[in-house]
Amino acid sequence: MLSFKITKLDIFQSYFFGETEFRSDKYKVNIQNQRRGKVLKLPFEIKPKSEKIVVRVSGKEDLFIEDYLPYKGESEWLEIDSDEITYFLADHQDKCDTIEIMYE
Repeated sequence: MLSFKITKLDIFQSYFFGETEFRSDKYKVNIQNQRRGKVLKLPFEIKPKSEKIVVRVSGKEDLFIEDYLPYKGESEWLEIDSDEITYFLADHQDKCDTIEIMYE
């Protein structure tokens, strides 16, 4: 499991943009709706056994949302395209502090 700490997350018209920290490295994050379909891209390569990966955004008091997203390779940012996660963040943006990527 990969765990990214959300250090900053700002809302724009139809997406969220911010910064995360993973093992002391800082990465930008972009979370938006599924205009181009569900997508997960990471700022480094992984080799998952399955195409779909569980992505969970969570916070205090057992607050979380998760979605199964197809891994689409490497990008310079952490990119998450998911209606479920985007709409959840619209209501809980300030309460979420972690993005977890779970795969085998």
